[in-house]
Amino acid sequence: MDLYADNILDHYRNPRNKGPLPKANIEHTELNANCGDSLSLRLSLKGKKIEEARWQGTGCAISQAGMSLLSEELAGMSLKDAAALPPSRIYGLLGVPVGPRRTKCALLCLHALKNTIHKHEGKPPQSWTETLGQE
Repeated sequence: MDLYADNILDHYRNPRNKGPLPKANIEHTELNANCGDSLSLRLSLKGKKIEEARWQGTGCAISQAGMSLLSEELAGMSLKDAAALPPSRIYGLLGVPVGPRRTKCALLCLHALKNTIHKHEGKPPQSWTETLGQE
């Protein structure tokens, strides 16, 4: 399967939920130091549920499409369920096999989400190892 499938290219060229979120309760930025991709995730919370998710970022098609795809899933999701999302969910959303060299690109969105939630809960940031190991 082509690494840049139509789904990925569509989300890269026409990202969903990209932009500011003035009513955000929490914001966090993650950087993939291996390649320079970055994502800033903003969440608007209502109780313990995500009301809305918006993001900004730069980087490759995989990292940007991953955040776009994930952002569509987050509205209405509980923080507990969002924090428990495994890497396999992101791979499923992307719909293409992701090799070891692109793992951090693909999972940057999940890493940003988990650390946004950790920040909201007053916990220290999660390491990449913790994000990658949750299956």
